[in-house]
Amino acid sequence: MKKKFASVSLLILSFAASAQDISTTSAKNTLENDSFDKWSIELNGGVNKPLRTMTAGYSTATLNPFHADLGARYMFSPKFGLKLDFGYDKFQERDNTAPFETKLIRTSLQGVINLGRALNFETWTNTIGLLAHGGFGVSQLSSENGFKGKDYMGHGIIGLTGQIKLSNSVALTGDLSGLVYGRQNWNFDGKGAAKTGSLDGVTLNASVGLTFYLGKHEKHADWVGDADKYDALENRVTAIETGLIDSDKDGVADLYDLEPNSIAGVAVNTKGQSVDNNKNGVPDELESYLDKKYGQNTNTNTTVTNSTVEELINGGYVNVYFDFNSTKPINSSLSGVDFLVKYLKNNPSKNADIIGYADEVGSSSYNQQLSQKRAEAVKSIVINSGIDASRLTVKGNGEDASVNKNSQQARQIVRRVTFQVK
Repeated sequence: MKKKFASVSLLILSFAASAQDISTTSAKNTLENDSFDKWSIELNGGVNKPLRTMTAGYSTATLNPFHADLGARYMFSPKFGLKLDFGYDKFQERDNTAPFETKLIRTSLQGVINLGRALNFETWTNTIGLLAHGGFGVSQLSSENGFKGKDYMGHGIIGLTGQIKLSNSVALTGDLSGLVYGRQNWNFDGKGAAKTGSLDGVTLNASVGLTFYLGKHEKHADWVGDADKYDALENRVTAIETGLIDSDKDGVADLYDLEPNSIAGVAVNTKGQSVDNNKNGVPDELESYLDKKYGQNTNTNTTVTNSTVEELINGGYVNVYFDFNSTKPINSSLSGVDFLVKYLKNNPSKNADIIGYADEVGSSSYNQQLSQKRAEAVKSIVINSGIDASRLTVKGNGEDASVNKNSQQARQIVRRVTFQVK
């Protein structure tokens, strides 16, 4: 028995190693290897037919129920993959023959070739596919009213699976597989001893079922063809071309610009962010200008300054920033509150909306509450600075999804409170 399982295990491991080499090579040569889903679950049910070995006088129906198969498949590329499957077969007598009942369970490791993609089915249909599969495994035969104990065997399996795509997540399948068993001691009816040759039993399985595709991409590897590769490449080129546009004319392409709406003429760093050395939310050049102009008493200067400050405030250039998950403003950004307070004091007829934001880390409901608390915290500072609460309205706008949420620096920009004066 130990020799039998050792031989089968060696065959499985050898096949797995060969399949791994093939799949690795194909993966290196496949464009957009990560642009498709790779995992799937296969569930099938149908009929079986043992062609040999059977004891004289015992026979199953031509289409004998019941056969079931459950498999998990991983595609290294649109053309090659591996699957591990578990099968169950029940054999029993046909009408007017001697009664018997046996059960066969098996597990197989198989290589998979996507013939539909290899033969470019996508040139004439996007809904029909064909898979070829084959490999080795181990089996166990047991009998209800025949031999005692279990009969352990090795087997080889080969088959074809037709596919009809129902959606990007599900495909209808029909499979026909043949199995050859080695070192079989008992016939499939369980009543007589099998031949003593290396290869004894042969069965056919026919089944229908469903394949469920797992993953976040639009398509599974089963349905990715050459046209998809070219489309993906074209989309990449388009994304690069779009990313090289400099929308705010600051000399930094949008692809690398963390502040794609910086004000024209203001100095920026290599990431497109306005130079703000004191971290108060106002570009240094504008701050220098306002320090010179703000508060002068001539009517002309006051009018120009108030108009400029209002444009800056409503344009989102005057902000108060926060650390991650904090409702306490960063001290260095409180100068943004000072700009608002000065403006409201010089314009007593004006009111202001105080608007809070959060980054995308965490749940949307939590971030909505966090943005509201940030706005409330800034409102308290403005009130304590001498502005009547009736002139202030607080809004929590939740998550700001305008930046790359995977960038720590970009998330810092949107953890803020901004203002709208009216």
